[in-house]
Amino acid sequence: MPRRRARGDRVSEAEHKPASVGALSRETAERQFRMLIESVTDYAIVLLDPEGRVVTWNAGAQRTQGYAADEIIGQHFSRFYPASAIDRGWPQHELKVARSEGRFEDEGWRVRKDGVPFWANVIITALKDESGTLVGFGKIIRDMTERRREQETLRQSEERFRLLVEGVKDYAIFMLDPEGRITSWNAGAERSKGYTADEIIGQHFSTFYPPDARAVDWPAHELRVARAEGRYEEEGWRVRKDGTRFWASVVLTPVYDRTGELRGYAKVTRDLTQRRHVEELQEASRQMGEFIAMLAHELRNPLAPIRNALQVMGLRRLGDPQLEWCRDVLERQVTHLGHLVDDLLDVNRITSGKILLKPEAVDLASVIERAVESSTPLLQQRRHRLEIELPATPLLVRGDATRLSQVFLNLLNNAAKYTPEGGVVRIGAAAEGEQAVVRVCDNGVGISSDLLPKIFDLFVQGSRTLDRSEGGLGIGLTLVREIVRLHGGRVAVSSPGPMLGSEFAVSLALLRTGAAEPQKNGENRKEHAAPFSRRVLVVDDNRDSADSMAMLLRATGHEVETAHDGPDALERAPHYLPEYVLLDIGLPGMSGYTVAERLRALPGLRNVKVIAMTGYGQEEDRKRSREAGFDHHLVKPVDFDTLCSILGPDEAPAA
Repeated sequence: MPRRRARGDRVSEAEHKPASVGALSRETAERQFRMLIESVTDYAIVLLDPEGRVVTWNAGAQRTQGYAADEIIGQHFSRFYPASAIDRGWPQHELKVARSEGRFEDEGWRVRKDGVPFWANVIITALKDESGTLVGFGKIIRDMTERRREQETLRQSEERFRLLVEGVKDYAIFMLDPEGRITSWNAGAERSKGYTADEIIGQHFSTFYPPDARAVDWPAHELRVARAEGRYEEEGWRVRKDGTRFWASVVLTPVYDRTGELRGYAKVTRDLTQRRHVEELQEASRQMGEFIAMLAHELRNPLAPIRNALQVMGLRRLGDPQLEWCRDVLERQVTHLGHLVDDLLDVNRITSGKILLKPEAVDLASVIERAVESSTPLLQQRRHRLEIELPATPLLVRGDATRLSQVFLNLLNNAAKYTPEGGVVRIGAAAEGEQAVVRVCDNGVGISSDLLPKIFDLFVQGSRTLDRSEGGLGIGLTLVREIVRLHGGRVAVSSPGPMLGSEFAVSLALLRTGAAEPQKNGENRKEHAAPFSRRVLVVDDNRDSADSMAMLLRATGHEVETAHDGPDALERAPHYLPEYVLLDIGLPGMSGYTVAERLRALPGLRNVKVIAMTGYGQEEDRKRSREAGFDHHLVKPVDFDTLCSILGPDEAPAA
């Protein structure tokens, strides 16, 4: 007899459900599950029988492989495989693995209905009943073609980058792990550091540092800075496998993954040893240029009062033949020393590319006459006979008359020095086709065959006697070649051999008929004696230079006062009111540039003519003096003819 429930007894949920509800729920769940499978479009979900024939087909399978259900159900799943896979029995292999292991997974090429291959991720699962009997296979396929394309694109990109990095030979590019051990190595690293990949991968990068850098743990410092700042860059010495040092530019960059974890460092090293060597040579050249300019300045300063004193002696007439001879000797030697200083500066200008030409139409005959005039004292001193052969008609070329005269003067002096006393020196000019050719010949010591190819090189000289009676610095012929080259011409040398003389030939392009009339040599030259008088203030901290210039100017009729520094000049000028100021630029304390500016600010001196009188004569010095307001720039020792022409009546004095 059933037990009667007491009031308050709980009724179970199952007792309230109809008997068919549980079964109905399972059917609903199965139906819903089938609906889920059939509606999935991103995955092909297929049921195969034990032999591999298709039993079910969902929307994802139709979308992925192109077949409708009624086209493919009952067909063997090998239809989805390319011929090469079928030939090697790959579909059967998949089922075999799934049967034995319960599951098979693979990625590979499959074929759609239209024959287009696609890359698929495949999972096959063996299905067994309660007794363990195989009843079929569940197969899930996902189209991974786009992902594979992206991966392949990335792989190709990485491969190209790897090949690029490995193929670079001018830069050492390699990776370090977080501790600084080398993990990759390119051809540039092997070339610059000397290690092969097998030798160096796994080693710490401190291997490349000199002992002094390792002693202070500099490699670790680089890693710390790179981590803290995101980059480390420097230039410094590194060491190759063979122990030699090279100057390196180094860039070290930390590499992080997506989570921000340090994965290592990328290191790029470039061998800059050659560049550093070039920079050192350029710096040495710059310093040498500055030294030569300073040397020229210091040599010209004492030359100035000597030249001035000699010219005063020449004006006063000594009246004693021996004293006159002594004065002439001193004059020649001062001129020679001045030429040596000029040659030094010219070589420096040419080698640094700073020489400037002032081209115009010139007659080579007048240029040669000027060179002969300058060379005559040396030719007479060595008792040579000079033979000159010039054409009756002008030989016009376009060039800088002063520089071309320097070319022929150097060639004449060279011939005079290397020809024993009493020899013959010839200079001639003629038109040869479209060229004007000037030849300088001598019957002197000649040039050996091994010296001929380098005779124009800097500081190269022929055989010298022990007493160096030939003199010179070995730069004259270098100047000849470079000045001629700047004119677009060429110079050649020939000699039959030692003691058989030599010939230098300079070729320049002839100007066509109708070119501008050349300026004649000697135009606008002034006599020393002046029928007029100027008020001149000479400002120079070298008292001998200032006093000797004042004496020379007074001897030619001018009024002169002297000052020996800037403040002294500024104090005297307002009372003296000079028309011209000969002003040394390199004054102590207050430079000549400052003095010139302040002079013109004084009452009555706004239009005073200021002439730079300085040992600095390079083009940048002249440019700076022009910009500072100087009217003229004269280089010590001052050419007195030039100064007289500036002080002459054609030059308007200060108002």
